[in-house]
Amino acid sequence: MKDKKIDPNDLKIQLTADQYHVTQERGTEAPFTGEYYSNKDEGMYMCVVCGEPLFNSDAKFESGSGWPSFYQPVSYDHVDLAPDESHGMVRTEAVCKSCGAHLGHVFNDGPNPTGQRYCINSCALNFKKKTGA
Repeated sequence: MKDKKIDPNDLKIQLTADQYHVTQERGTEAPFTGEYYSNKDEGMYMCVVCGEPLFNSDAKFESGSGWPSFYQPVSYDHVDLAPDESHGMVRTEAVCKSCGAHLGHVFNDGPNPTGQRYCINSCALNFKKKTGA
């Protein structure tokens, strides 16, 4: 459910071409190329479109996939899940619940405690480093 109304024309100015392609056209970035896939800093990952807090660095883990991976969002109220049958695959899409931006996909091969792997495009995120970290 989209709470924040954002004009698509404003987004084309606000976002880079890659950010727009991923978040608005359900694209993906190439593995091992994103800004945050190997980030080890403590802090909060937020939606690049609306600024909604999505993932805490405490839930980030190295999945070997080439994309930032998290075992849970900061709140299940911030990320929506939807069936995705594009590209001849059956997957679960992760979107920002506040603005509807495509983030990536969720798989059931993550670590405990959830067993989930939120495989998220770096360019769908901004990162705010924890102060004092």
